[in-house]
Amino acid sequence: MRDRGRPRFGRGRRKHCRLCADKVQYVDYKDVAFLRSFTTERGKIIPRRVTGNCATHQRVVTAAIKRARNIALLPFTQT
Repeated sequence: MRDRGRPRFGRGRRKHCRLCADKVQYVDYKDVAFLRSFTTERGKIIPRRVTGNCATHQRVVTAAIKRARNIALLPFTQT
């Protein structure tokens, strides 16, 4: 059977959690350079489907980014 006009997209290569690979136990909210790699230039948190993080580490990274924002290490937005 043939798909009628539907584009076929491959699933591609699976992304692996960079924090699991490095065996990171704790994400420090004061490590601004590390946390900036998980935010866009506008200040938004990049979702885990893009970064490839596992759910556990994505929650930890998100909490660390929010802590860093509250004590003004990271900006909430960039205009």
